Amino acid sequence: MQDYAPSPELLRDRVILVTGAVEGIGRAVARAAARHGASVVLCAREERRLESVYDEIEADGSPQPASLPLDLAEADEQLFLGVATTLGDELGRLDGLVHCASYVPFLSRIDDYDAKEWERVLRVNLTAPFLLTQACLPLLRAAEDASVIFTSDRVGRRGLAYWGAFAAAKFGIEGITQVLAEETRDSSSIRVNSLDPGPLRTAQRRQLYPGEDPNTLPTPDVAVPAYLWLLGLDSAGTSGEALTAPRPAVAN
Repeated sequence: MQDYAPSPELLRDRVILVTGAVEGIGRAVARAAARHGASVVLCAREERRLESVYDEIEADGSPQPASLPLDLAEADEQLFLGVATTLGDELGRLDGLVHCASYVPFLSRIDDYDAKEWERVLRVNLTAPFLLTQACLPLLRAAEDASVIFTSDRVGRRGLAYWGAFAAAKFGIEGITQVLAEETRDSSSIRVNSLDPGPLRTAQRRQLYPGEDPNTLPTPDVAVPAYLWLLGLDSAGTSGEALTAPRPAVAN
C-alpha cells in the first residue's frame, strides 16, 4: 500500500456502500471511490448532511451516488435486511462495503462507564456493522470481486486505558474480520480485511482530545489510498488481514 497510486478507473462500474459517509474518513473514502468510477451509496444518520456530500460528488463530475439515511444505533435486523433488498432492487449489485461509521462519546475509566452508553457504543461500532454485513452477504457473494473493509483502530489491537466500549467493539471487529475471511476464503470472491487509518484530523478526534493541536495530525485523505487499494483488484488475494494505513513521510 505504500505510495499506492490507483488507476483513475479503478472502481469503474462498481457499487460501493460507505457508512459514516458525511464526515472524516467516511466522507473522504466516499468521494475518492466516486472519483475512481464507483457508484457510491452514502450511508449516515443525518439526511441533510448526506445531501451535502451527494452534491459534492456530483460537482466532482463523478457517477451519481445514492443516499441511504440510516441510524445505526436504532436499526434492527429487519431494517438491515430491507436495506440489502433495496440495494439489490435499485442498483442490482454490491461490490464493496466500507464500514467507517464510528461513535465514541467520551473517554472513561471502566469504573465509571455509563451502562447505557456502553450498549450504544457497542451497537454502533460492532453490532450494526455485523448486521449490515450479514444482510449484504448474498449481494457480495454474487459479485465477481467483492471487498468488505472494517475500519479498525489501534485500541482494538492493543487495549489502552479509558477507551472502554470502543476498544471492546474494535477487538470484536478484528474477530469478525478474521472469522468472515475464513468462512468466505474458499467459497466466494469476497475479500475481508480490517484497516486502521491511524489518528487523523477529524471532528471525533477533536471531541476526545480538545487540548490537542489538530494541525499536528494528517487529514483523512492520507488514509484514502489504502482503502482504494483494498476495494480494487490490486489487492486480489488479500483477505483476513489486520492492516494499517501508511503514514506520510515527515520531512527533516
